[in-house]
Amino acid sequence: MKAPLFIAFLLISGWLQAQTQVSGTVKDGKGHPLRGASITIKDSYDGATADSLGNFHFKTTEKGTLTLLITNIGYNSVEQPITLAGTPIELRLVMKEALSELKAVTITAGSFTAGDAKRGAVLSSLDVATTAGSNADITAALKTLPGAQQVGEQEGLFVRGGAGYEAKQYIDGTVVNNPYYSSVPDIATRGRFSPFLFKGTVFSTGGYSALYGQALSSVVLLESIDLPEKSEVDASISPIILGLGTQQLAKDKQSSYGFSYNYVNVGLYFKAVKQVPDYFKMPQFHNGDANFRIRTKNGGMIKYYTTFAYNDLGLRRQDWDSLNYKDAFSITNHNWYNNLSWREYLNNGWKMDLAAGYSTNLDNIGQQVQDANNQPRTFPDSSFWMVYKTFNVDQKQQLAQGKAVFDKKLGGLSAIRFGTEYWYSVNNQRYRNAQYHSDTAYRFHDHFNSLFVESDIFLTNALAAKLGLRYEHSSVIARSDLAPRVSLAYRTGSEAQVSLAYGVFYQKPENNQLFYTTNIGFTKATHYIINYQKMSKDRIFRVEAYYKKYDDLIKTVPLKIVPQNYFYSTYDNSGTGYAKGFELFWRDKKSIKDFDYWISYSYLDTKRNYLNYTSELKPNFAATHTASIVMKRFFTKIKSGVNLTYSYATGRPYYNFRLVGDKYNLAESGETKDYHSLNFSCEYVPSIGNEKAKTFVVLFASVSNILGYNQVYGYNYSYSGQYKQPITPPANRFYFIGCFLSWGVDRSQDAINNNL
Repeated sequence: MKAPLFIAFLLISGWLQAQTQVSGTVKDGKGHPLRGASITIKDSYDGATADSLGNFHFKTTEKGTLTLLITNIGYNSVEQPITLAGTPIELRLVMKEALSELKAVTITAGSFTAGDAKRGAVLSSLDVATTAGSNADITAALKTLPGAQQVGEQEGLFVRGGAGYEAKQYIDGTVVNNPYYSSVPDIATRGRFSPFLFKGTVFSTGGYSALYGQALSSVVLLESIDLPEKSEVDASISPIILGLGTQQLAKDKQSSYGFSYNYVNVGLYFKAVKQVPDYFKMPQFHNGDANFRIRTKNGGMIKYYTTFAYNDLGLRRQDWDSLNYKDAFSITNHNWYNNLSWREYLNNGWKMDLAAGYSTNLDNIGQQVQDANNQPRTFPDSSFWMVYKTFNVDQKQQLAQGKAVFDKKLGGLSAIRFGTEYWYSVNNQRYRNAQYHSDTAYRFHDHFNSLFVESDIFLTNALAAKLGLRYEHSSVIARSDLAPRVSLAYRTGSEAQVSLAYGVFYQKPENNQLFYTTNIGFTKATHYIINYQKMSKDRIFRVEAYYKKYDDLIKTVPLKIVPQNYFYSTYDNSGTGYAKGFELFWRDKKSIKDFDYWISYSYLDTKRNYLNYTSELKPNFAATHTASIVMKRFFTKIKSGVNLTYSYATGRPYYNFRLVGDKYNLAESGETKDYHSLNFSCEYVPSIGNEKAKTFVVLFASVSNILGYNQVYGYNYSYSGQYKQPITPPANRFYFIGCFLSWGVDRSQDAINNNL
């Protein structure tokens, strides 16, 4: 018995002596322990799992130089050589976090994004429709976000000290030449496009991508929807709107087509709600659109969208140069817009985006001085300012464009994209003044080319950069520019990050300036932005500060012809300016059940010396303080929602510039009273009929400026400068009630899901 026991003891002792103890810690790049990390000897069963402090230890009988494999979910695997010779080994292991789209930082400086689940929706299509006061107008809803001004007498987005024409809209990569209905003096017009055409919206208040150009202040990037989930038929009925449309999905769900038509006539509404202007031609609008969409074999998408619009109106207002006359203004507009895009996924990580567009816009404008009986008046040549107030202008703009973008994955999340863009525009204007026997035609065309390259560089999930460069050339002004763009983002926590952005942005002069001279160059703005954002599924907190420097702005140079006491203007690039400020945004969909609200605040300090300004002055569209509170409460049991929006802005400056000799003088200045607007809307979304033939209904009602606050946007001055007339809305309140019907798609579920 003693011999076998002795032999067994020797064997066990030898086996114990052959074991090697391996121990140590596993941490990430910041020194945080990685609980649950797996540490094993490759191709063996020996190993351990790290504890809550990142510690591990195990014993192995393996010998020689082998490979230690360390793995953990969300981190790159690590392989490390290890020599096993019976001597204890202690290791300090470090793992790098794997790049992941779900975890990676996103660059947010200067940009609000909607429709992208990875970034978090800020404003969805239904958000736009249910924001009280927007009446389903994208621009009106964007005005509740920080950075945008409350300008009610002109169309457009006025962003961070920029004029409305300094913000551009893009649909599926191509610029929209006329995104708003044609201008009416001192009355803002709404956008042409329904928010329900788009699945995603990016509102960039500065520092935007090198893929886009020709906007000093801002771009609004709209991406149209892909294939609908189901076929549907829709109808709209209200006292001012009648509409009918359909979207039809193919049986194989690989293609679809659709079309719609809407007719708007406000005649009945204007009889019920008194308007300040006297409309001698009631505004009416015809809109028709069509689309088709095809999914390709590789998962790409081909989309085509076309829309035609016609509108006609005429109105009279008191002439501010006299108490006895009226100014009669009329406009007839024809607009046709087309967009074709093709996104395709190629081999080896390549992606291709091609887009083409064509649009034409024709405005026939008439302006006439009339007497108390609405009859035309003529004037002696000595009253030359009255002579020039009766005229006709025909304006036609055409834009054809093409764009190609190629995108290549570089490994992980990093990517490079590059491409080119070409615009060909033709612009015509004809001015006629029968009394002064003037008939003048202006025309110019422009070949605009651009090249761009941009790279996304993800160093870690917590640190990313976007580097871009854009080159542009315009034939009409024979000028080129080179615009660098840089953005950085660093994640400071699981839901928080800091972003920085720098960029140079250029824009051609406006058409009405190029009609008179092409001896001018690009205007320029340089953006500096810092941003902090903390975002979870149902909450967003954001604070951003910025500085913008303007160079080469267009200045008006008056030239006077003495014998006729007549002057005209030419232009140069001697204008300058700046804008600086900070903004806050908070949105919360979690604290109160079925209640969604957001609060925005903007502080703006800006001055410009441009156009006919006599020095650096605060622009007449800029308010120092702007704020909005948007509240939405949805009652799930009764499928109803109630929405309130309150917007506030401090007064805006107004100026009376008088031409003395060949220079402008500032004769009078002031500031309007503060802007206040409380808006209300509500919706009820029942369904009618049985399951086989169910009609989904949205009943909608809204009132803008419930309290009837008397808004004053500025003042118009008489030619003599002795009289001024306040610029006010056509009516203190706007009312709307409508019924929207759908067969095939349950719109009530959209409303419920969006508000939970």
